[in-house]
Amino acid sequence: MEPGTSVVDIVPFDGLVIEAAARCGAVALVRGLRDGTDFDYEMQMAGMNGRLAPSLVTLFLPASPAVRPITATLVRQIAKMGGDVSPFVPPGVAKALVDRFTRV
Repeated sequence: MEPGTSVVDIVPFDGLVIEAAARCGAVALVRGLRDGTDFDYEMQMAGMNGRLAPSLVTLFLPASPAVRPITATLVRQIAKMGGDVSPFVPPGVAKALVDRFTRV
């Protein structure tokens, strides 16, 4: 890779994030923060990940105000009650939620 070039990959995984990072050759994790509760939780996770994989850096990015109130729990509740979740999730996720909650 040439200087000034960067690569960001979004990788789904099961298991420990440090193991997924090692498999991908990652040097950093990027974590989003909505509020102080997220910060407290993510700091604990970053501390533990730092102990288990000292060379892996965790970077925190604050969520923009437009998406700050969105949580997976709220999105699931909206879907469960038949509401439209399409403004909050990608189309494939919206379809999966509709499929899940419209089963009889």
